[in-house]
Amino acid sequence: MSDGYHFKSALFQIEPGEDEEINPGRYGRQAARWLKQMCQRSPFSLWVGVGNVDSDSSSSGEIVWHCFVVAELAFFRRLFGNGAEVEAARGKVDATLRAILEDEPAIELVPE
Repeated sequence: MSDGYHFKSALFQIEPGEDEEINPGRYGRQAARWLKQMCQRSPFSLWVGVGNVDSDSSSSGEIVWHCFVVAELAFFRRLFGNGAEVEAARGKVDATLRAILEDEPAIELVPE
């Protein structure tokens, strides 16, 4: 399973005031909305994180994005649950995420 994907795309822009509403210098609202369809909440929370990567290319207007899958378990589920079930679900979302990124012609996967 991957540690996430780095990509470039003109599909996503930084929205005015975005960093004031979330975290200074952190962007990704448009990319997150685009990926939102993959989130699910039960029986544990799976979500896709997405944001910009700090780099020299950001100052030139070329943004590198990073997205990754995270699985969160409730406290009792962590104590007594099946970790293999969680990792299997995370792996499935990770594979779907990669397929979505690879299938979109306006997205270029780049090395970390």
